[in-house]
Amino acid sequence: MLDHLSIQCQDIAAAGRFYDTVLAAIGGKRVLDFGDVIGYGVEFPDFWIGAQTTGGANREVHIAFVAPSRDAVDAFFAAARAEGAEVLHEPRVWPEYHADYYGAFVRDPDGNNVEAVCHAPA
Repeated sequence: MLDHLSIQCQDIAAAGRFYDTVLAAIGGKRVLDFGDVIGYGVEFPDFWIGAQTTGGANREVHIAFVAPSRDAVDAFFAAARAEGAEVLHEPRVWPEYHADYYGAFVRDPDGNNVEAVCHAPA
């Protein structure tokens, strides 16, 4: 349903380092880089970060990235921890969502709730 999503970041360099690291763990990469705007994806950019240019402080958003496997969720989580991300929820099955929902939640440098999730059975 979504074509792409963009968020504003207070420190584009810090956000870029964070997303370079955690998205690589689930198969994503920096596809386009205009300095103050960076696009991530697999082939085309579908997630963008940019320098904060409007409003006051950012409001927290929740972003869930699809991971191809539970191992990829674990790798995302390990990469986020290595970047010093605040841990919200360690990787686990979330049966309240559905029987095979396996996800991990961390905070990005701007305080957003960022998740990697795999819907495949174990």
